[in-house]
Amino acid sequence: MTRSNAREIAVHFIYELSFGNRDAKELLDCQLTPQRFAELEEELPLYAQFPNEKQEKYIRELVEGVFSHGPELDEYIGRYAVGWSFARIPRMAAAIMRTAMYEVLYMPDIPNAAAINEAVEIAKHYEPAEVVSFLNGILGSFVRAEFADTPQKPEKASGQDGENLT
Repeated sequence: MTRSNAREIAVHFIYELSFGNRDAKELLDCQLTPQRFAELEEELPLYAQFPNEKQEKYIRELVEGVFSHGPELDEYIGRYAVGWSFARIPRMAAAIMRTAMYEVLYMPDIPNAAAINEAVEIAKHYEPAEVVSFLNGILGSFVRAEFADTPQKPEKASGQDGENLT
């Protein structure tokens, strides 16, 4: 499983949290099981492989981190979503942006450009082109404004984040 796949699974769980029925730990304990992945695989090939220990740790860190920093991340989204109220942003787009912003703010091993690129690629699977462009614009503005005076995290040679988490 690549980091990209693990990230997309985390986004699914973060999206599910937006419905407010449970906290991150409770959701992860229910969803991050081999049995649940086998059920989900029938609908989505993304769940064909259950994460190994390192991949599971990454998914848990993202989901729990986004959950615990939700108000802060939503404030950033609201600040950079010029002309849009947060309520108008589709839930999946918000989950994707929260994930990318969390990676930028709290996961120094992930280059900012990779976090944004991965968010855009995930959004292409779930949102129309105009929402993907909107999401890309918000994330780009966020990184440029919030990190203008700090050195950027080092970029990976490819600019992609298809790293294997094995």
